[in-house]
Amino acid sequence: MKLKGKIAVVTGGGRDIGRAVCVKLAKEGAKVVVNYFDSDTDKDQTMAAIKAVGGEAIAVYGDVTKQKDIDNMVAKTKAAFGEKVHILVNCAGGLFARKTIEEIDEKFYNLVMDVNFKGTVFVTQAFKPLMGKGASIVNFASQAGRDGGGPGSVIYASSKGAVMTLTRNWAKELGPQGIRINAVCPGMIATKFHDDFTKDEVRSKVAAGTPLRREGKAEEVADLVSYLASDESSFITGNNVDINGGLAFS
Repeated sequence: MKLKGKIAVVTGGGRDIGRAVCVKLAKEGAKVVVNYFDSDTDKDQTMAAIKAVGGEAIAVYGDVTKQKDIDNMVAKTKAAFGEKVHILVNCAGGLFARKTIEEIDEKFYNLVMDVNFKGTVFVTQAFKPLMGKGASIVNFASQAGRDGGGPGSVIYASSKGAVMTLTRNWAKELGPQGIRINAVCPGMIATKFHDDFTKDEVRSKVAAGTPLRREGKAEEVADLVSYLASDESSFITGNNVDINGGLAFS
């Protein structure tokens, strides 16, 4: 129960890695604010999983690209758990589609950049006043932010590269206040993300190319997030931490 007494906010907590993070933090003793957007069913499954491990949580609907929704998330957090937040996990994000250079239009560009980067910026800005010495922020970048991503993912990869740069910069700004900020950079993780956007033959090839010869699990990413959120990582900040089975090294 290394997070007992902590309040954690997780954006994109409705499914996949976000759900695994919510459950892990709750299992470690944190009270969790589960932000969700797409599906009530997904949200209900996350809440049930948290209950199953004896955790305490509230669910808050919100679009992380909309300031009014972010402000409502802050208000609901304060109403449920008080004026302090100890952990913020910016997990909300998406690829949405693979598009070649000819296919990219302004609407698509704005969607991907807003969800992956703008949301991270303004959610962090909104919750920062509730965070004090010892607090931890964990962003979600991607291996794509390091290597440019696969075919048709240039905007996604660029948005994740922006998250990596933000993480380094804000570590310098927030460090003197005792607030740490790191990012995780997942590689091929077995989630709906890749079910939707990555061909089976590509997944098999990538998995075979890793030293561990497999895809990662959402729960393994959640374990890393839990470590970065806890006092066990108290001298780690400004890092973009790879979790890809050894496929690529920083």
